[in-house]
Amino acid sequence: MKLYGAIASPYVTRVLMFARLKGVDLELLDPPGGSRSDEYRAMTPIGKIPSLEADGHIIPESETICEYIEDVHPEPSGLPADAQGRATSRTISRITDLYLAPHVSTIVPHINPANRDADVVEKVGGEIAKGFVYLEHFMGPGPFAVSDQPTLGDCSAGPYLMLMRKLVFDHFDDIADPTQTPGRLADWWQALEGHEVCASTINEYATAVDGFLKYLLKR
Repeated sequence: MKLYGAIASPYVTRVLMFARLKGVDLELLDPPGGSRSDEYRAMTPIGKIPSLEADGHIIPESETICEYIEDVHPEPSGLPADAQGRATSRTISRITDLYLAPHVSTIVPHINPANRDADVVEKVGGEIAKGFVYLEHFMGPGPFAVSDQPTLGDCSAGPYLMLMRKLVFDHFDDIADPTQTPGRLADWWQALEGHEVCASTINEYATAVDGFLKYLLKR
């Protein structure tokens, strides 16, 4: 299977972490001609990364790709065995996409203090704090997002937390990193840092984000 994208994307990293936890090898390739090229858009008119090429078909969207990998390679499972646990893992992934990711996109243009709108930063900071309340509320007993093994929810939230460390917490003093104070989210992050596959994948992603950040701050 071929995964089109770059590890500088948290969504690509989500799929890579999920696949690595399951022992599934994916060939990571740049989109043909770039994600905006006619060639790539002929494969997926959505024009975003990642997309997966499998058995002659193109599958878009990181969440769908992870579910496809789970269906094709059910063992070892990337989701908990019980229905409630599976729902919890998927909920953590959805909270990341719906209640954290959009606010990061909104605040990034304000990283440079010279271009910063304090009202926007205050509003977005409040929404981000809510997102973490949702995340903590719906997590399972842990230490990972559900229980004692990383699953889909960890693969979604982990890279995004690292992205927020690089693009949000390091640049906006009034927006707190919830993993830096004792609590459920701190325990969750510690579990990821102590897991070989999760930690190595997130660190690989962090290096890619550092490169993007250098470019962003030069603009």
